[in-house]
Amino acid sequence: MKLTEEIKHRISSAIESDRLNYPSDAKHAVSLGISASVYNSVKKGQWDRQVSDASWLSMARRLGVVLVSEHSWQSAETPTYVFVSEQLRMCQEGGLSAILCDMPNIGKTFTARVYVRSHRNAVYVDCSQVKSKQRLIRYIAKEFGVSSLGRYADVYEDLVYYLRSIDHPLVVLDEAGDLQGDAFLELKALWNATERSCGWYMMGADGLKEKIRRSIECKKVGYAELFSRYGHRYSKVTPDDEKERQLFLKSQAAIVAKVNAPAGADIGQIVRVSGGGLRRVYTEIEKLRTHNQVIR
Repeated sequence: MKLTEEIKHRISSAIESDRLNYPSDAKHAVSLGISASVYNSVKKGQWDRQVSDASWLSMARRLGVVLVSEHSWQSAETPTYVFVSEQLRMCQEGGLSAILCDMPNIGKTFTARVYVRSHRNAVYVDCSQVKSKQRLIRYIAKEFGVSSLGRYADVYEDLVYYLRSIDHPLVVLDEAGDLQGDAFLELKALWNATERSCGWYMMGADGLKEKIRRSIECKKVGYAELFSRYGHRYSKVTPDDEKERQLFLKSQAAIVAKVNAPAGADIGQIVRVSGGGLRRVYTEIEKLRTHNQVIR
């Protein structure tokens, strides 16, 4: 696709905002996967023949910049948003660890991404994309601006040293149930090496809870210890009672729809069609926005 000047400006603005979360340009460049010279060119606005389209795309992917036309999605202070944000804050400030196991489609991932974008020394990891031990640790290192290249043992030691050196780091592990066994064991080792120096927050649905439970029952090495280090309990936002849960989900859907739906939209209809699922709320709102554009 053709990268227009407008797209490059959007990527550049995202880089400038993200820079606030890193101690130096060098660390930020490493996290973006680009060289110091490319980073310097972007920073100075020297784009012509200095920064390749491949580098622009790499930076846009890392920062979550949408290249096609899309409406912005505003944060809404749902119960999930408030609960997860507070847990993340406590873990980061206190060097604590916790596990959130709850149903999908309630805004866990969205909240974690928003938190990480606005807090220094916090990184978000989609574990479904880095399932093995090596890919997980190298990815975390890169997100913090630590070199992820070379011998694995060196990457691991450099990451541990860095996490113990900076102010209140936090690692958010989303879709943690997708991790392979060796990755779980390495997380235990990382926790041991960074105890009280780094906050850890693991998120997933029922699959994560079941995986840990089965592994502990089967006496697989390391799982009982890992569970203990992450608080020995599972946090949850949604109510256990079915009727209360449905009211909870619809209430959240209404909060999100009120913040993001076009003026005059039937909020009740959006909530009914969505059944309380936030992805469906998004779909219904996009339909309304597209319809309004066609009418204009």
